[in-house]
Parts: sequence; structure tokens; C-alpha cells
Amino acid sequence: MLLFAVIAMISALIFYSIGVWGEKISGRLTSVNVFFFWIGFSFDTTGTTLMGIISGSFKADVHGITGLLAIILMFVHALWATAVLIRKQENMIRNFHKFSIVVWFFWLIPFGTGVVMNSF
Repeated sequence: MLLFAVIAMISALIFYSIGVWGEKISGRLTSVNVFFFWIGFSFDTTGTTLMGIISGSFKADVHGITGLLAIILMFVHALWATAVLIRKQENMIRNFHKFSIVVWFFWLIPFGTGVVMNSF
């Protein structure tokens, strides 16, 4: 189960990064970016669920708290991006990457602490 959890988390990093940085580079939010946001969120949720099953409980440490906040932020981010495209808000389509980058950097905190805390 640990192998599947690690693969899911690395997949989350790859897919979410493709969505966020693809949007940043192109300067526009597209349906392809939103697809990658949702796929990244799905893999992150899967990996987090598996890690939770392995550890047996939620730990209210830096990793646990930032991880919970990151999942919530990823969900809000993907949902909001979807709404922006549906509403065709051109100003938001061009500027959404500012929010995306913030969420992505925040998401790196629990990803990094998970790697560091479980490497020793």
C-alpha cells in the first residue's frame, strides 16, 4: 500500500505542476489546466487517504495541518478555476495563475515535510 501511496503523491506533484506551470507559461487558464488541477487533486486525495490508512491516525503536526489545508485549497482552486472558465471571466482567465502559484507553493509544504519526515 505504501508504494501505491507514494506513486499517487508523486503523480499529484507531476499533474498539478503541469496544470499550474502550464497556465503560468501560457498566461491563460484553459480547460486543459483545469483538467490537470482535478487530476492532481484526485491523486493527492488518493495518496493522502492511503497514507492515513498506513499511519492509522491524523497527526496535528506541521505536516498534518498543512496537508489538510493543502487538500482544501486544491479543491477550492480546481472548483474556482472550473467556475471561471464556465463563466468566461476574461480578466480572471488571464490572472488566475497568481492564485494557482500560491496554492501550488503552499501544497509543496506538506509534500516536502512528508518526504523529509519519512526519510529518516
